[in-house]
Amino acid sequence: MQVMLPSEQYFGKFEAFFLFYGAMPTGVTVSETGRIFICFPRWGDDVKFTVAEIVRGTLQPYPSLDANLVSQSNFTTSFISVQSVVADGKGTLWVLDTGAPNFSEPIKGGAKLVAVDLNSNTIRSVYTFTGNVVLPTTYLNDVRFDFRVGKAGYAYITDSSSRGPGAIIVVDLETGYAWRRLNGANSTSPDLFFLPKVEGKILMNRNKDGSTSPFRLASDGIAISPDGKMLYFCPLSSRHLYSISTEALRDRTIPDMNLQDHVKYWGEKGASDGMITDAKGNVYAGDYENNSIRKILPNGIMETIAHDPRILWPDTFSIGPDQYLYFIVNQLHRQSRFHYGNDLRQKPYSLLRMKIDEPPAPTF
Repeated sequence: MQVMLPSEQYFGKFEAFFLFYGAMPTGVTVSETGRIFICFPRWGDDVKFTVAEIVRGTLQPYPSLDANLVSQSNFTTSFISVQSVVADGKGTLWVLDTGAPNFSEPIKGGAKLVAVDLNSNTIRSVYTFTGNVVLPTTYLNDVRFDFRVGKAGYAYITDSSSRGPGAIIVVDLETGYAWRRLNGANSTSPDLFFLPKVEGKILMNRNKDGSTSPFRLASDGIAISPDGKMLYFCPLSSRHLYSISTEALRDRTIPDMNLQDHVKYWGEKGASDGMITDAKGNVYAGDYENNSIRKILPNGIMETIAHDPRILWPDTFSIGPDQYLYFIVNQLHRQSRFHYGNDLRQKPYSLLRMKIDEPPAPTF
């Protein structure tokens, strides 16, 4: 007699929206008109274009193939290795270029924030950074916007460095002036006691030569409240969630060492890569250790809305005008750098979506 033993419960209704059989994606964003953009950082895969739009079921380089061809003569106008794309809800696609292929030191002038006009599909403006903002160790990871403050709004960018200080970079979009905040603070740094376990195994850097080192990446996930007054963030190597007033981030009269007093701790939400906020102020975050998607309510209550073995490393999130939560699943933990040079990823990678019945948080 064969007995069926109890097994883990899986739940959450989602569907595969797009499948990737080429390079590994990290970022997704959905514009206010429903256009969907994807990015593919140059981490070793054959990346023919680092930013794409899904058009009639195919990937098209965006805004053009030329923009995606690295130009040695002008690193500031060509996309080098894009980690994040964000549509701002008012006609602009923002492209966050690490300028750091294969996690190298950022190419001088290559690390940048680029505004692409979605009506003309042309690059409108480029924001580059000084050497005291983008450090030799910096890895620009994700960005959020608020156009209700200042003359042109502000951007907030996470530096998820693996070998230097984490930080939140604040950018005045009127002047292009940028500065680092919470530089090396506990809230933007890897949790040194964090031991990530994915698919039942400890995740760590395992090199071809047999050497190993801890998996430690700084501030990564970022989300902004619907009124623009609160910024949520988390280190990648951590299960903790933090927030800070955006007014305090912008207030340069507050010394950085005192800024930590303005950080609020929300507790453990699981280890997350991407995060996003809906119009009611709910924060959605992945839990890559548990193949799950979490929802954190404005009062701090957390619930798991999806738990499924196919959610193999939920990366970036976006909420579309169709009130679906879109998220990339890319098996990041199966990359060769974690397995002594053996690539364990299985194609396809996927763009999944689940109905949440909420629109995205407004930026203006």
